Amino acid sequence: MADDSDDKTEDPTQKRLDEALERGDVAKSQEVNTWFMIAGATLVLSSFSGSIGSIQMPLRNLIANSGVIHVDGPGLLALGHRLEYMLISALGVPFLMLVIAALAGNLLQHRLVWSAESLKPSFSKISPASGAKRIFGKQAAANFAKGIFKLVALGIVMGVILWRERLRLESMLQFDPQTMIGVISTLTMRLLGSVVAMLAMVAIADYFFQYRQWFERQKMSLQEMKEEFKQAEGDPHVKGRIRQLRNAKMKKRMMTAVPKASVIITNPTHYAVALSYERGMTAPICVAKGVDLIAQKIKEIAKAHDIPIVENVALARALHASVEIDDEIPVEHYHAVAEVIGYVMGLKRGLSGRPL
Repeated sequence: MADDSDDKTEDPTQKRLDEALERGDVAKSQEVNTWFMIAGATLVLSSFSGSIGSIQMPLRNLIANSGVIHVDGPGLLALGHRLEYMLISALGVPFLMLVIAALAGNLLQHRLVWSAESLKPSFSKISPASGAKRIFGKQAAANFAKGIFKLVALGIVMGVILWRERLRLESMLQFDPQTMIGVISTLTMRLLGSVVAMLAMVAIADYFFQYRQWFERQKMSLQEMKEEFKQAEGDPHVKGRIRQLRNAKMKKRMMTAVPKASVIITNPTHYAVALSYERGMTAPICVAKGVDLIAQKIKEIAKAHDIPIVENVALARALHASVEIDDEIPVEHYHAVAEVIGYVMGLKRGLSGRPL
């Protein structure tokens, strides 16, 4: 049976990506988080090793004078407060930097996400097929390759650095403890710096791999694209119904306005345009128009209300195509419409005339 992912060939829409983010499904590389933690620890060791060492003297004094320290209630409480302040002053800022590094590793990859989707029970989490896919899939192969690469690369980097320092390491047995600590600290920082540089390349490569895997998971099939388009643009059936209701409402409004028209211009059987004109108006206004059945209905209402009907094939077609409901007629039709209006007014005054 073909995998459903075979049908997902279309790039995801922004709506699909936003929904994935809401579910907590984001592109995330654990290697990036690891790099930030190791880089943060390296920065802490290089910047605050002196402040951490500043608690050595108070602790030595505490051990040296342990015999004269009062261990009654108030004395023991004061000693606890003093030790607490010492530890906070020495370790507070380094600890805060490590917390910031841990947060930065996530915030750099995606914005904060609060979702309980991953806590919901899912059969796929215990499915043997899903488990086999996790073990033998692309992600498992990538993790295995990363592990081998880091093991080999770290071994080479540490081997090269330690090989260059082999003579100094051999002679360290002759150093006093204070000098030995300084040499070990310098060598440790060099090793950590090399590890951070090497892991940076791994983190960058892994992030792009994880992002590509995440993007592939979000791809959509043609059917899903159509469904989303329907949701965004509206179901065609619903839109058709809305269009029908709108047309019915407009038709009802037009028929209500026909009795107020001054004249109906028709192409005997197909077109009808109802115009309203009163003295002082800039130009006649179209109050109703239609073809076929609507045109017949307009003429029926006009006859029932004794509104003049003038047949003019060319003018009726031109007005129907160029003027909208409740709009003034275009300038190019002023002359022809004026002749019709004049003819109608002549009829109302009881004069005779011949329409054009």
